[in-house]
Amino acid sequence: MAALDPVTLQILKSHFEAAAESMAFTLLRTAHSAFVKETEDFTSGLTTLCGQTFASPKDLGATWFIGLDYKGAIDAIADYKPGDICITNDPYSGYVCTHAPDIHLWMPVFHEDRLVCFAVGHIHNTDMGGAVPASLSRALTEVQQEGIRIPPMKLVEAGVMNESVLRIMLRNVRMPDQNWGDLKAQIASLKTGERKIRDAIARFGVETVCAATYGVLDLAERQARQLFASMQDGDYEFTDYIDEDSPGGVPCRLKLSVKVRGDEAIFDFTGSDPQLQSALNMPTGGLPRHILPLVGYNYVVYSLDRTVALNMGLLRPVQCILPVGSVVNPVYPAATGMRSLTCARIQGMVIGAFSRAMPDRLPAGPAGGGGILNVRTTDSRTGRLAMASINPITGGGGGSSFEDGQDGSNSFLKNTPVEITEAEVPIRVRSYELVPDSGGPGRYRGGLAAQMTFQMFTPNSVVTARNRDRVRFSCWGLEGGLPGSTCSFHRANGSAKPEDLGNTDVVRCGPGDILTISAAGAGGWGDPFERPHDEVLQDVLGGKVTEGGARAYGVVIKDGVVDEAATKALRSAPRESPQGMTFDPERLSFERIWCDAVWDRLSQHLFALPVEWRFFVKHELFAAVNADGAADRDPVAALERAFANVLVQYPQIVPRQLEDAA
Repeated sequence: MAALDPVTLQILKSHFEAAAESMAFTLLRTAHSAFVKETEDFTSGLTTLCGQTFASPKDLGATWFIGLDYKGAIDAIADYKPGDICITNDPYSGYVCTHAPDIHLWMPVFHEDRLVCFAVGHIHNTDMGGAVPASLSRALTEVQQEGIRIPPMKLVEAGVMNESVLRIMLRNVRMPDQNWGDLKAQIASLKTGERKIRDAIARFGVETVCAATYGVLDLAERQARQLFASMQDGDYEFTDYIDEDSPGGVPCRLKLSVKVRGDEAIFDFTGSDPQLQSALNMPTGGLPRHILPLVGYNYVVYSLDRTVALNMGLLRPVQCILPVGSVVNPVYPAATGMRSLTCARIQGMVIGAFSRAMPDRLPAGPAGGGGILNVRTTDSRTGRLAMASINPITGGGGGSSFEDGQDGSNSFLKNTPVEITEAEVPIRVRSYELVPDSGGPGRYRGGLAAQMTFQMFTPNSVVTARNRDRVRFSCWGLEGGLPGSTCSFHRANGSAKPEDLGNTDVVRCGPGDILTISAAGAGGWGDPFERPHDEVLQDVLGGKVTEGGARAYGVVIKDGVVDEAATKALRSAPRESPQGMTFDPERLSFERIWCDAVWDRLSQHLFALPVEWRFFVKHELFAAVNADGAADRDPVAALERAFANVLVQYPQIVPRQLEDAA
């Protein structure tokens, strides 16, 4: 295919991006569910014949999915004809769909008899059936529990709807009218993309358009390689944890090493936990450029260069190492519904790894931990079932070297107005606000967490709050900035003492129950004592920091006025000045025993076992090491004793290295 001149390529790049934006706008304006039309959990785009996304919206929808690879799904269909529309939501069929609520559609775009590209997109359905309302919970252990799964197939063939597929899907979901309305909006979005491509062909010719679909990928690749070439070669590591690897479980470790060499990089996830007996697994199929582990990379690239072309070409300079049978590459039938929590944690880790190389150009830790809320209840006025996503409870963005982190906003999820929430489901929102002192102190403060309190009115109501985390471990500060706050979830009824729900993500409620949920705060950047007095005072007057919280900045405020003498004394007193990255006390305490050396040895032992034993043995070893009185003196030796005892207790386990030796 002939190369295009730079001007024509830029014109068509803009045309493709505008087409993707038009697709997104069509979907946004015609969708039925609040989670699509308000929160905007959807994608729209255009792919090459081999499934590489070459155009995505910049501002609408799930912008963290830039670069989705549809190849596995596209190749599953034997032939394509004009008027076809294909569908899948199966996480293990082609690895484009990553949990069951995400329905992906793709439509071939023809010029006469020539297949030019595909119009594609997905929405997150509020419910796809399964064991719990909204289909998702950390407690689920098999993908079959997470709702109906549709392998890649034709939903529409040559313009004719496959009514059998449609009936089966709608029979298995809790709110079929909502799902059907959203599906029709998706189809309209694809047809918008088809029309826009045909407009481009009419203007520029089919050969030029086809060449440009690959040319814009090459453009993005060049831009990404220029960024890597400007970085110093090195290995930049980062480790973080999910509070629980299962309900009431032990922490899940995620480990990343970014190896930058020249204009390329390898993202090595070796050392991350084995796949879990919970829904936190990320289904990547081991694909070296799967989008889930690279969401944070896309954000880093776009933060460093706002002119980059947002398409799959950005991923070409990078490769991921995703060990088989790990939480980042599980094997069937592992549950995957809560992969968004794991993905969000890895997003922060990628930012953390690059921050080690460029601390003055990237922010401190993003908050994470907030729940995405769904309510299933009954409308007492009509007796009808009501179910909707009511709002994402978001944390904030990390502070950076030039500004405070954004408050109450994390990733692409949009705020849903309270009026819309109360119109969708019969609940009462009693408050919706930011949490003072939740942002990590720093020269530039971390973003504040959001908090919502709402009341239920009917029996047998269910609230799901997926992605709940950061109750135990908070995020991290940078360049001496401090970590943000942890999050919380409580239920109260009448005069009873509020019940601490921890990381619970499915709560059954009765009439009168009041739920209060907050996200975590983001990390601060720079020494808090370097924040000017007047900025701290403005935060106090604005309700973002309390008078007591101002002391973390070395500022004493009384009755809305800075006490200059007390502030000078506080700031001049001897103290241990924070340096580099700072982590919360809970993490530091945990790592006194569960340090890198212990985790690395634990990973070696676990990955030598058959997949079905790894999660069980991990929990056995955690219990034994934590009960070992000598573990604080030599935790590695404590782990070795525990592992030897497990092999004696369960002789049916045959580690692979023993098999190899035999």
